[in-house]
Amino acid sequence: MTEGSKATTKRWYDDACGTALAMELVGERWALLIVRELMFGARRFGELKASLTGISANVLTQRLEGLEKAHILKRRRLPPPASVQVYELTQWGYEAEDAIKALGAWAARSPDHDPTLSLSSASMMLSLRTMIDVEKARKLPPMTIGFTFGAESFVARLADGALPIARGEGETDVHFATNARFMANIVYGKWPIEEAEAEGALVFGGDREKARAFIDLFALPPKAEVE
Repeated sequence: MTEGSKATTKRWYDDACGTALAMELVGERWALLIVRELMFGARRFGELKASLTGISANVLTQRLEGLEKAHILKRRRLPPPASVQVYELTQWGYEAEDAIKALGAWAARSPDHDPTLSLSSASMMLSLRTMIDVEKARKLPPMTIGFTFGAESFVARLADGALPIARGEGETDVHFATNARFMANIVYGKWPIEEAEAEGALVFGGDREKARAFIDLFALPPKAEVE
């Protein structure tokens, strides 16, 4: 940014702290959630709007423009035959993942956190990367886990405590076909796979022992003690 552009940029806070600048970059309503939705790859405008329940097209347009101006995301056009515009994070934008995970883990300890509310597919996947017990995960052999939530698919590859996740399909050791809300119940509520299947909430494929070992890696943090 040039000195001239600094002079004309409107600031919320007269504060040099990086936290203050972070609030200016992603502090407007919906902005950080848009970044969250793009953590697993490029998305179309309509896909973003469908994932962010309650956002208007006008507000989504404004936030996308603001995030693009801040160099957090960029637009590009997919090659034929798709030939549609998508939004994706810049390399710097992807670096926000650690901040989002830290905020999510901190806020999950709030007495007001309600894990029964709806959540998006990307939110569910990011929660896995946030809440995984890394030390316990290191003791498991590598495995590949697939998730299908309606029209969205993800593949997670567990190895040496790390859990990279990408959009797409592939060969997996374990596969869950459900929705994000039910997946949260299975992972954090420890809803047995067989019960979810019996109620028609899950179509499961693969090694059940591996699936149970995977589910055992996750737990919500204890609630904070408040006065």
